Amino acid sequence: MKPTLPLLAGLLGLGLPLLASQPAVAQYPEKPVEFVVPFPPGDLEDVLTRMIADEFQKTYGVPAAVVNKPGGGGGPFPGAAEVAQAPADGYTIGSFVIDVPLVGPQTGIPALDPNPFEPVGIFLTYPFVIAASKDAPYKTIDDLAAYAKDNDVALGHFGSLLIPTQVTFALAKKKGFDFGSEAAFDALDCNTLASGDADVINTTLQLILPCLDQVNVMASIGEKRIPLIPDTPTVGELEPDLDLALWNGLFVKNGTPDDVRAKIAAVAEKVMQSDKAKKLAEQTGALIYWQDAEAAQKRIAHDSETLGTVAGLIDGN
Repeated sequence: MKPTLPLLAGLLGLGLPLLASQPAVAQYPEKPVEFVVPFPPGDLEDVLTRMIADEFQKTYGVPAAVVNKPGGGGGPFPGAAEVAQAPADGYTIGSFVIDVPLVGPQTGIPALDPNPFEPVGIFLTYPFVIAASKDAPYKTIDDLAAYAKDNDVALGHFGSLLIPTQVTFALAKKKGFDFGSEAAFDALDCNTLASGDADVINTTLQLILPCLDQVNVMASIGEKRIPLIPDTPTVGELEPDLDLALWNGLFVKNGTPDDVRAKIAAVAEKVMQSDKAKKLAEQTGALIYWQDAEAAQKRIAHDSETLGTVAGLIDGN
């Protein structure tokens, strides 16, 4: 027997309060999103992350901002810890160097051990370099090794535990010398060398481009030579055991929903394929691309193994 119209209306009426009481499911994103860069403004990861934030805002219609949280001598780890302590909801996104997932758990910061992050994707390989002033009494890494055996040389870096620094320490060991002193800086640029704060610096090519004619780049840290300085050998060419690239990617807290990560990834991939990103790559020598989460996980596993080799060289094992 079919219900009569009045009875059907009554049944529907009884259901309305129940339906009305169910909360609406929020669609991500519905509020401002923050991209955390744990370094000062101006370098490549900052520039590209700002491009991602701008596109995110255009695509989804919510405010998206880059927040720089440099950690001084702590490198990127204090800023990364703040992302680790945020909810796993995609509203706080880390733009992290390779060191955060690989070295972070060893820093003694509870929020980073075990690794609390999962990659959304990798988008940048830095043109990282080992450089000195043009008037320094050494032009190559071998020259530096010979000079440092009888003279103190001060190394400036972004943090002693960071991978570029570790590679540089390991390279020195391979060449038979140690730096007389070393110190961490938030910025490593033309002023660092001009002021004499450091004799040799670990930095990205982007930060010394304004004074490249006054700088001697002795080696680059990456899988291939940088087009802007094609005569400069890679550390891997000098010492094959130290062939390691420095990259940056987007990371979120473990447990962030799949659909949220997919929306972040879609915007980032679009940006990395843009003409603006391609032009930036040509101008800086950086490798700019999009590597998805699965490929990023494999890369992290491979780089972790290589980093073990670097650590063994430093420790003399």
